[in-house]
Amino acid sequence: MSDSIVIIPTYNEIENIEKMIHTVMNLPYAFDVLIVDDGSPDGTAAVVKKYQNIYPNRLFILERKEKNGLGTAYIAGFRWVLNRNYTYCFEMDCDFSHNPTDLIRLRACCAEDHADLAIGSRYVNGVNVVNWPMSRVLLSYFASKYVRFITGMKIHDATAGFKCYRTSLLAGINFDNIRFKGYAFQIEMKYIAYKMGFSLKEVSIIFTDRQEGTSKISGNIVWEAIFGVIRLRFSSIRKYKMRP
Repeated sequence: MSDSIVIIPTYNEIENIEKMIHTVMNLPYAFDVLIVDDGSPDGTAAVVKKYQNIYPNRLFILERKEKNGLGTAYIAGFRWVLNRNYTYCFEMDCDFSHNPTDLIRLRACCAEDHADLAIGSRYVNGVNVVNWPMSRVLLSYFASKYVRFITGMKIHDATAGFKCYRTSLLAGINFDNIRFKGYAFQIEMKYIAYKMGFSLKEVSIIFTDRQEGTSKISGNIVWEAIFGVIRLRFSSIRKYKMRP
């Protein structure tokens, strides 16, 4: 068993799942993988189960009955991970917008540079985004600027979804108090870690828009993230107290 596990939420990722599994499993450092599938009608879960025979004790699947938000998928994965003996837990998309080779750099940021949360950042060194329309780049970039201003977090990419957590950080969070399900979840998790005094560090990555499959981002998700920040800023930190 590895000390590191990558949580990959999926919904209709039949075009990407096989390649993603092979790529992560063949990295020079051994990462286990947990797929959290939200009842994909395209057969994503069946592909994962087939490859569990090829990668026994390294590839796992958590099946949910329906699509119920990115945040709830990750929380289900976090609960699963915390019942095992992992030291590092990663979030990563299945569509190759996050380069799996960067998992090694994110892990090193926690294991060697002593971060509690390592964030794969598109904006810590300029703007490193490929194949996005300019309107989407500007929305994402200025959304992160806005979050930085409102929350006080010294993070350049507040909406980033490519991350490595120490499981000791996750163990200190009461997931029942997480309020957001969409991409505001990514901001909320960073803000909780920040307010609880954990060390957050950014690792520069290049983000490439998906080549296969369909994007899950919607206008409602974007607005949830923008307006949710104000609610986070003025919420009582008592909601984020450490677990007993």
